[in-house]
Amino acid sequence: MPEAGLKELLEAGVHFGHQTRRWNPNMRRYIFGELDGIHIIDLVQTEELVENARRFAGELASGGGTVLFVGTKKQARGPVEEWADRCKMPYVNQRWLGGLLTNFNTMSARIARLHELTEWRDEGKLELLPTKERMGMQAELAKLEYNLGGVRDMDRLPDAVFVTDLKTEEIAVREAARLRIPIIGLVDTNCDPTPIDYVIPGNDDAIRSCRLVIGTIGSAVEEGAGAWRVQEEKRIAEEMERRRREEEERKKREEEEKVRLAAEEAAKKAAEEAAKAKQAEAAAKPAQGQAPGPAGPVAGDDSSSSQAAGEEPTPTPPAGEASTGQDAEAAKEGEGK
Repeated sequence: MPEAGLKELLEAGVHFGHQTRRWNPNMRRYIFGELDGIHIIDLVQTEELVENARRFAGELASGGGTVLFVGTKKQARGPVEEWADRCKMPYVNQRWLGGLLTNFNTMSARIARLHELTEWRDEGKLELLPTKERMGMQAELAKLEYNLGGVRDMDRLPDAVFVTDLKTEEIAVREAARLRIPIIGLVDTNCDPTPIDYVIPGNDDAIRSCRLVIGTIGSAVEEGAGAWRVQEEKRIAEEMERRRREEEERKKREEEEKVRLAAEEAAKKAAEEAAKAKQAEAAAKPAQGQAPGPAGPVAGDDSSSSQAAGEEPTPTPPAGEASTGQDAEAAKEGEGK
């Protein structure tokens, strides 16, 4: 991680400004003095302001924010691309397309076209086209990669913009200021720091100076973004685990509900079968009462009445003896007459 102490700033030549005749009066408060017709920037303020900008960029990245690195001048192209790739942030280091921020809907369509052509190239579809059409698409792809290659993964407006030269990136500064996007800028003595939210007074023409300031901001963004990605991965893992548990609980509840419904269905069927059995049994009892039973005792039978009264039944003589007794009685009556 590059350090931006007084020694490092001095060794990188951050304190050298432009010629005194090319200065901007709004930079007066950041100028320490002049030497041989060149303004000398106050590195004490630069150190403090670099730390302030670094803290802001780190906090923004740690919260999931996006920082757009902009540096199209020759001295800044390499460091901008290097640190943006390390931070996995969007960047512009070749040419700023007007309307990249203020007309982002149209730029999103061009970025989508870039992804489409890249996919066709990777899948070999471009090779199947006729020669003229293939060459046209390859030229279009090369142009899109040159202009939008650094912002191919930028699906929304950035949360902050880091600019290395306000003169060269005047259009980018105006677009960001119009959209009220915070701007971190390396401001030389010939620039107006008014639209910049986090001013870093310093030399924007020396390669070492640009590399030191870009590396300082980039390292803060890298650290913050890395911490955020770790937290995001942890959050996603926890969310997946929570969803997995909820799915398991849901399946368990569904199984329990199925078992309960099956038990209720079985109990219902058993109750219906028991009711049917009771109905069949109730229907069979009247049928048994109407069926003919064994002959009962005659109503005028004395034996049955005497038996019912508890008396001993009189023995009945044999049929022959009964007739003999009746004949004797009849003879006695005849003699009397």
